[in-house]
Amino acid sequence: MKKIWLTSVFALSLSAVACAESAPEAEIETAAAETGSAAADAASETGTVTETVSQSETQTEAVEEEAVAAVEFPDEAWREVPQDRLLYIETDHGMVIVELAPEFTPLHVERMTTLANERFYDFLVWHRVIDGFVAQGGGSRTNPNHRTELPPVPGEFTVRRDPNEITIMETQDRVINERSNPAMARAGFWNGFPAGTQASALAGITADGRVESWLLHCVGAAAMARTNDPNSAGSQFYITRGNAEHLNAQYTVWGRVRAGQDAVDSIAVGTMGQDIGFQPDTIRSMRVGSDDGFDGQVTVEVVDTTSEAFASWLEPYTVQGTDICEIDVPVRITE
Repeated sequence: MKKIWLTSVFALSLSAVACAESAPEAEIETAAAETGSAAADAASETGTVTETVSQSETQTEAVEEEAVAAVEFPDEAWREVPQDRLLYIETDHGMVIVELAPEFTPLHVERMTTLANERFYDFLVWHRVIDGFVAQGGGSRTNPNHRTELPPVPGEFTVRRDPNEITIMETQDRVINERSNPAMARAGFWNGFPAGTQASALAGITADGRVESWLLHCVGAAAMARTNDPNSAGSQFYITRGNAEHLNAQYTVWGRVRAGQDAVDSIAVGTMGQDIGFQPDTIRSMRVGSDDGFDGQVTVEVVDTTSEAFASWLEPYTVQGTDICEIDVPVRITE
C-alpha cells in the first residue's frame, strides 16, 4: 500500500534518502565581514545572523491513510508542490525538504538552485548554529567564511504584490518588525507560507495597484545570510530554529521547511572560530527535486490556504487570536 503520513514543519524527519556572511542587531552576515570571532560573539548575544556567519523509526514511521483522512481535508484542498520547487537537504540527522518561493524571491531561489545543481553545498558544514535561533550553513571545515565566487544577490526582503495575482489570506493585524519598523500591518498565508503584508485593500489607492509583502521568519523559514550591505547575499543560508521576528523584512526568506524540522533542530550547536572543540555537522548533499541525477523524490502536498476547507480549519485559531507563527499548516508526504 502506498504510504502517506501527515506532517508539519515541527514534526517529521525523513531518514536520509538514497541518492548517491559583527552586524547590527537585526542582521545575519557572512563571518568575519564577512570579521571573525568578534562578529560571531556579537551576533550570538544580540540575536543577529552573519553570511559566516537518524531520527528514530517512531519519528519517521508512516501513518496509515486513515489518520490522514481524520484531518477531513478533501482531496481538492491539497496542493502538490512541483519537484522543481523542492530542495532536498541531506543532513547528519535526516532529510530536510524545503519548498521554494520564487514569486517572492526569484533571485535567491535561482541562486540556491544554481548552487545545488553545481553540488556547491555538498560536504560543507553547519558552521553557526544557535539554539532557538538559526542553523546557518555553507561554511567549510577549514574556513567558516567560505562562499561562492558568483556576484552578490540584491536583497529581496519585500515584494510589490498585486493582490489579484499573488493572494494572501489575511487573518490578523501584526507589527512588521518591533525593532526596525514597529508599524502595524497584516499577516496571513500565501501557499502555506506565513506572510506579512500591507492590507490588500490599499492596492486600490496605490499608484501601481500593488502592496508591500514579505515572508515571515517563523520556525522553519529558509533564508539568506548577508553582510551589513543589504545587497551582499552570496551562498550562506540559514534555517530558523525559533521565531526570529527581528529579521522580518530585513533578510530574504526564500523557502520554508515542509519536512524535517526536527532534523534541523538536531544539528550540533556551536560556532566555528568561537567555540573551542566545536565539531560542526555536515550538509551531506543538497538537490533540487527535478534534478535528473536525484532519485530520492517524495510527493509533498500542502493544504491550499485559499481553500474553503482551510478557512474552516483556521477559524478556531482566528477566534482564539493565535499568532500566525504558531499555526502549523498541514502537510502530507507520500513515498
